Amino acid sequence: MTTMKAVHIHSYGSPEVLTYENALRPEPSEGEVLIRVQAAGVNPIDWKIRSGQMKDIIPYKLPLILGWDIAGVVDAVGSGVSSLKVGSPVYGSLNMTRNGAYAEYAVAGVSDVALKPTTLKPTQASAVPVVALTAWQALFEIGRLSAGQRVLIHGGAGGVGSLAVQLAKWKGAWVIATASAHNHYRLQELGADQILDYNAVRFEDVVQNVDVVLDTIGGDTQERSWGVLKKGGVLISTISLPSKQIAATYGVRGEMLFVQPNSRQLTEIAQLIDAGQIRFNVETVLPLAEVHKAHDLGQRGQIRGKIVLQVAD
Repeated sequence: MTTMKAVHIHSYGSPEVLTYENALRPEPSEGEVLIRVQAAGVNPIDWKIRSGQMKDIIPYKLPLILGWDIAGVVDAVGSGVSSLKVGSPVYGSLNMTRNGAYAEYAVAGVSDVALKPTTLKPTQASAVPVVALTAWQALFEIGRLSAGQRVLIHGGAGGVGSLAVQLAKWKGAWVIATASAHNHYRLQELGADQILDYNAVRFEDVVQNVDVVLDTIGGDTQERSWGVLKKGGVLISTISLPSKQIAATYGVRGEMLFVQPNSRQLTEIAQLIDAGQIRFNVETVLPLAEVHKAHDLGQRGQIRGKIVLQVAD
């Protein structure tokens, strides 16, 4: 079989540019594996790319297959691959500069995927990689968060925020999270030590001497966060580049995270999931052919958990 079903964008625009059609099946090169896709997670980066917001940052060649959260089974291996075998169940975060997982088959580098958590179905596993790697790399690579430190997580009930709360608690940090009131019970379940309703209180009035701020909101929230950091602390944003000048004024660091695939980190995350130390919520599972609906729901913010496209059983 040399063809497959896939969702392409041939131009940038609204969800209507997502085209479910026949495509050539890719083949793995050296150091790569071909994955029979079972499920693909849907993330905000997907519709940002689809709408053209990222075209000046990453110069994509169209047509393009979106979707970089993947779960599936290794169908073939390229030369030099020994860590994975045909039939291995995997999950991962694909390289965002190439075609993604909105397809029946996708190619991944062996450093982009890891064995799937054994306790998760493919539709669950495909919801994890991008948000978990984002939280992991922000807290531990850039933030160098350690036991006993204090971290403020903005948007604690969101996809990245909820994983960050759990990872920070696992590391032994004191976790402060902002969220609307109806999400407080969930954050308590995830282990947050202090939860602030951003509609009722200004966090900077009650929070101080924080080692790490994880900003998933941007704008005014980011600007108000500088003053809560202790000297030598760090503000990490997943949304916009923090000002180096402002950071220097406060004696802190400001960094923006561009998440990277990482097999080793995915393996550690899978172990935490299988040990019951990380939980997450998949709210909506749709067939690949209903990708328009998935993007529309996600962009309108009507879903609290992750959206997943099911490609195969």
